Amino acid sequence: MLVNEQTTYAAEYDVVVLGFGGAGATAARFASDAGAKVLLVDSAPNGHEGGNTRYCAQLIGSADNREAMHKYYDELMAGMDLDEGVKSTYIDGLVNMEDYVRDYLEVEPYSIKDHFDKFPLESAVYEYPEFEGVETYNFLTVHEGIFDAALWKVLRQKVIDRADSIDVWFESPAKHLLQDPETRAILGVQVERQGQTVNIAAKNGVVLAVGGFENNPQMVKDYLNESRLAPLGGLYNQGHGVTMALEVGADLWHMANYESLGMYHGTAFDVPAGERATLHAFGTQPLTHGSILVIGDDGTRYFKEDEANRHGHIYNHGIWRVPQGQAKPYIIFDHKKYEELTQADGLFVDYAKAALKADSLAELAQELDLDSEVLEATVEDFNHFAEVGKDYAYGRSADAMTAFDAEGPYYAIPIVQTMLNTQGGPRRNAKAEILDSHGQVIPNLYGAGELGGITPGMYQGGMNIAECLIFGKIAGENAAQEKDQPRSELKGAGETQSANLQSDLDKEAAPKDLQLKDNQYLGTSHSGMGDELNVLVTLDGDKLSEITVLNHNESEQQGHEVFSELPQAMIAANSTDVDAISGATLSSNALKEAVTDAIDKSKE
Repeated sequence: MLVNEQTTYAAEYDVVVLGFGGAGATAARFASDAGAKVLLVDSAPNGHEGGNTRYCAQLIGSADNREAMHKYYDELMAGMDLDEGVKSTYIDGLVNMEDYVRDYLEVEPYSIKDHFDKFPLESAVYEYPEFEGVETYNFLTVHEGIFDAALWKVLRQKVIDRADSIDVWFESPAKHLLQDPETRAILGVQVERQGQTVNIAAKNGVVLAVGGFENNPQMVKDYLNESRLAPLGGLYNQGHGVTMALEVGADLWHMANYESLGMYHGTAFDVPAGERATLHAFGTQPLTHGSILVIGDDGTRYFKEDEANRHGHIYNHGIWRVPQGQAKPYIIFDHKKYEELTQADGLFVDYAKAALKADSLAELAQELDLDSEVLEATVEDFNHFAEVGKDYAYGRSADAMTAFDAEGPYYAIPIVQTMLNTQGGPRRNAKAEILDSHGQVIPNLYGAGELGGITPGMYQGGMNIAECLIFGKIAGENAAQEKDQPRSELKGAGETQSANLQSDLDKEAAPKDLQLKDNQYLGTSHSGMGDELNVLVTLDGDKLSEITVLNHNESEQQGHEVFSELPQAMIAANSTDVDAISGATLSSNALKEAVTDAIDKSKE
């Protein structure tokens, strides 16, 4: 969006960072440390920020040998191109990651490679074991744990610790970059804030860190050639960064590259459009062995069901790729497999019990709107392969195949291709500066994170998080540097104290001045994905009579079920020793911990 003489500004900052995920939090923190007054804006509500960093495994890529890492990364590129300066800067960051975690995150890095006895992740660390240089790679975490938002909470706290120099706006999506029509320099950002459109001036730089386009169905179709992909991470990565970058003339790269994860080659049990899918990446052998197979849109199989995948990529004639997704794939199985899956201690019992059931394959095909002859032929071929001990179609292991029962019933479970994140977005250089289509720097505009991620080919786990940390720091520090180019006087900018422009970090989430009765106690937990959670527990003697969740920052999807069902379960059992809600273990444990804290206070 080009500025003109009539453009006015509601406030002015040294640096504006768009996106409060791992990359944005890092950029804001380092811009602040460089002396900048920073505005950090995010489209998510307070407590739901964090992007994909919040939901990922919290594994940070690292390396211990620069030369070996260059060789490994070249293999991962699979013939694709990447600016040598960008690649070298990134690899230097990987090699120095232990020092980064120690010096900047202020924790002792925990090496997964040194603790395979506790975290058997050899196949994830050495994701491409046949590639030269793979032995140098490792995962680091900020403590002894994964999939627990621990890294995200550290990065978030670094922002909170700098609240005197970093203002944060939630539910404030950036809509346009403000650009000088002559110099092409980025002068600020237009933001929607509490029902108003406000222009914010950025004296020295704007950092684009709003994540990819996982939740933009049209961009998924246009750039990835997929009819639908279900997100596994944050729900607020909607492609606004791509749109804003295009408006100011940025070049785009890696638009067709994305990662997947989950069952088979990266699928999940189907969810309504717009919802986050549940990740089942471990313990999925029951779905790959026996009288069970997966069909695509035409009723035929389309991959080897028991093949180990690499972030959704499976082997494809010398390279590893995510297979073309299907609009309506299904898991198909017979009654003996149904009985196996519905055992009380089975991981997939609820999904199997909810499966579509039919007395014959022909009836099942009709229910699925498939050609019955095709589905029957698919099962017939599968049975033949199981009987002769060789899968002539896809090479599934003979011991993983059991012929289907000759008689029904038969079952179908809808699944969906998942997406961890997209890589595409504005092209950047080694200084995190955004480039135009002629390779020229767009002044004052920087990028970090998965928006325009640097992965051009095959993805190795842990590398996106490492990229958020490495280029987030570079972007924040460079954006904070004072700029020499002339600029016109800004109308209206200054120390604006309007209520809707104040930092949302000033608004305390914890309960204040709450009047407690003699049998009421406050409990707190910081173990959830969204950090602080507060409850009010009412006791009747030594029995739980009421549990009220006062505030939390857990995700809507998991939180709704946890906070509606778990309190009643604890009251009924008069104990916090109740089962966690499936798919929401962190939120469940945080609520139980907060209630336990309140009970402990009652005993003091």
